[in-house]
Amino acid sequence: MKRPRQARARFTVQAIYEAFVRIWQRDGWEKLTTRNVALETGIAVGTLYDYFPNKTALLSGYVRHCIEALIAAIDREAVQPTDLPWERRIHHLVRLVCGVDAPELPTFHPDMLVLEGAMAEAHHHRRAHEELAAVWGRVLAACTDLPHPLGPEITQALHLSAWGGRRYVLLLQLTPAAQRQWANGVEQLCCAAIRQAPR
Repeated sequence: MKRPRQARARFTVQAIYEAFVRIWQRDGWEKLTTRNVALETGIAVGTLYDYFPNKTALLSGYVRHCIEALIAAIDREAVQPTDLPWERRIHHLVRLVCGVDAPELPTFHPDMLVLEGAMAEAHHHRRAHEELAAVWGRVLAACTDLPHPLGPEITQALHLSAWGGRRYVLLLQLTPAAQRQWANGVEQLCCAAIRQAPR
C-alpha cells in the first residue's frame, strides 16, 4: 500500500517486519495472520492495513526490505570504504550476497522462496536482478587496483552464480558450516575469474 516516508512510519514498518519474522519462526506461515502481526507489534490492525492489505503483501514487502538491506550493506561495506584492496571488497561482497556471517542482514527463511509464486511476478525478479547486478558493478568500479577491468558479461556471470547459488543453498537448508564452506568456494571462484578474465 503506502510507502513509509517519515521516520515514525519507517519505525512502524520495521516493527511490523520484526513481529512478522518472530511469528513466522515461532508458528509458521499457516498460523501467521495480519491480526497476529498487529497484536505482536502493538499497533491497531487498521494501521497495519495502511501498509499491507494481507499477509502475502506483508511477505512481499519483507522480501523487498531484505533486498534493499542487502544492497545498502554492500554499498556500505564493499563500495564506500576508500582504502580496501580489491580482494577485501570481493570478500565483503560475497559474504553478504551469500548471507554467511552476515548478522547485519534481516532474517530470510527458506520457506519464503517456496511462497515466491504467490507474490512475485517476472518484473519483480527482473527488478531485483538489475539492482543486484548494479551493486556488483559499483563494487568492481570501486576496485581501482584490479589486475585489469572486467567486462559486463563477467560481472553478470559472477552475480548470477552467487545469487542463484544462495537461493539453492537456502532451499537445501545446509548447515552453517556447509554454507560457510560454499561461500568460501564462491569467493575463490570470483577471485580466480577476476584474475583470469581476458583483457
